[in-house]
Amino acid sequence: MFLSRILTIYISRQFMISVFAMLGGLTGLVSLFDFLELLRRAASRPDATFALIVKMALLRMPWAVLEILPFAILLGGIWAFWRLSRSSELVVARAAGLSAWQFLGGPVICAFVFGVVSIGAISPISAMLFARAEALEQNYIDAGGGPLALNGGQLWLRQADGSGTDPGIAIIHARGVMMRNGILTTGEMSIFRLSPTDKMLERIEAEGASLAPGNWALSNARALIPGKPVAALGPISLPTDLNVNRIQQSFAAPDALSFWQLPGFIHVLARAGFSTVGHRLRFQALLALPLLCATMSLVAAGYSMQNSRRGGIARMIGGGVAAGFALFMISKIAEQFGQSGALPVILAAWAPAAAGLMLALALLLHLEDG
Repeated sequence: MFLSRILTIYISRQFMISVFAMLGGLTGLVSLFDFLELLRRAASRPDATFALIVKMALLRMPWAVLEILPFAILLGGIWAFWRLSRSSELVVARAAGLSAWQFLGGPVICAFVFGVVSIGAISPISAMLFARAEALEQNYIDAGGGPLALNGGQLWLRQADGSGTDPGIAIIHARGVMMRNGILTTGEMSIFRLSPTDKMLERIEAEGASLAPGNWALSNARALIPGKPVAALGPISLPTDLNVNRIQQSFAAPDALSFWQLPGFIHVLARAGFSTVGHRLRFQALLALPLLCATMSLVAAGYSMQNSRRGGIARMIGGGVAAGFALFMISKIAEQFGQSGALPVILAAWAPAAAGLMLALALLLHLEDG
């Protein structure tokens, strides 16, 4: 038992050193290609300086770490287990009476914990920096002035309406949308209040509006109710769960939200009537990341622990890289199917990792127990 614990710690240390080295190399490579792509897109933008492009590429690096983490664990694991097999350290361990299941527990747990730390600690940093990079990209590279300008200065919103006796839906159309000192202001605004059964209750027209904490402040409003004359309301307020950040985030990619922000934001989007598929898929994919990382460590072990004196090591390692890359790509393809609604969100996020885990366990059982 004492020998098994020492060996597990030693193999886990070698595994993590290889994973960190591979993660650093792959992150640098991906960031280099990302930098070159940003540089190409900014060629016709005089305001996008070289220093700004470098800053944007650096801000996107934590996001790249999260995206390539499973593949880095696969390659790092293959490298670590291959070196241990080549030096006959794993052969000696097996000759001492230890099975692969005894000394693989450490690397698998390390990979799982690495995934947990990534979604708990790296994800908030990644989301914050990714959002800043997206804002810089929209201001200096992409045409237009940000997410609120995507509709030509007009904003369509759908939110829960609790201002009446029965909770319903309020559909808001605003023109001349602008951001002034962090405050969202609009020109003419139309609000269509619907009942829970989608029956038109009233239409409110206002000459202008601004988004205050907890409500829309409308100026010179008037109400148009079917079968009744127009009623002047003057300045009024309409309760809302939305704020500037949430409106902007609703147009942004789910990657700009951290693991801890996603549940609350999904609830707000659902109440307001927005589609939550992309955000729910991102949340489930982050939840499945530790399992995917552990699966990649098992795949690496299954394809690289063969005794080097038997030959065929290059073929085995190549098969491991191909299998891991196929699993990685299948997980991304499943996410796209989930985005389109062809697969349920939970199935799209968890099925690739679960299937890969079962295949890796089957391979190890075949190699160890025949």
